[in-house]
Amino acid sequence: MNKPAEKSAIERALTLLGAALDKKASQLVLLEVRDFTSIADYFIICSGRSDRQVQSIAQGIQEVARKAEIAVISIEGTSRGHWVLMDFADVIVHIFYQPVREFYDLDGLWADAPKVPLPEPYSTLVQQFQIAAEQHP
Repeated sequence: MNKPAEKSAIERALTLLGAALDKKASQLVLLEVRDFTSIADYFIICSGRSDRQVQSIAQGIQEVARKAEIAVISIEGTSRGHWVLMDFADVIVHIFYQPVREFYDLDGLWADAPKVPLPEPYSTLVQQFQIAAEQHP
């Protein structure tokens, strides 16, 4: 029996991004960092409105990754829920509690990395969650 072809880095990133959106992650961006660092090809940066939501987003990503056979190398920070880092080799996911995201400003640190345009339905969901977050700070 043939084994299914392994997903590309961008396909894995979009799968993980979709899992974050399923848990209503806000301010989600996908950065292509391969030209700036050797640690990964893509960073996903997103936020939760509480430590519990951050933990829920991380759990949802982990479940989807397991089902999609995307191997996780390491997960750090789930117990506090302020900044969860999930390392999937060529994709690294940063999930922040919003005030912590503002403090560490990874978006600013990686400002030179291009944002990957998201396909539908992801781009619409990101916009909807952004609007909702702005209406209910």
